[in-house]
Amino acid sequence: QPVGIDAFVEFRVLGKGGFGEVCACQRRATGKMYANKRLNKKRLKKRKGYEAALVEKRILARVHSRFIVSLACAFQTKTDLCLVMTIMNGGDLRY
Repeated sequence: QPVGIDAFVEFRVLGKGGFGEVCACQRRATGKMYANKRLNKKRLKKRKGYEAALVEKRILARVHSRFIVSLACAFQTKTDLCLVMTIMNGGDLRY
């Protein structure tokens, strides 16, 4: 069924990158926590990152591992592409 930004409550920013930011969010219907990666459409277009974003979405949708986050859902708003992923504690591989 269709999912939009109104299905989630955002809490805080977990990290920032070149195309957008990752925020912790909670699904209103279930109360489950997720990480929402919001990619700004203008930045993607300016830096020619649309293809990379679509490849990332395809890979996250297919991979199912304990060590890699998986894609829960994806949607778009007027300004952002959103990839909602499982949340993992502990930071990224640099730490």
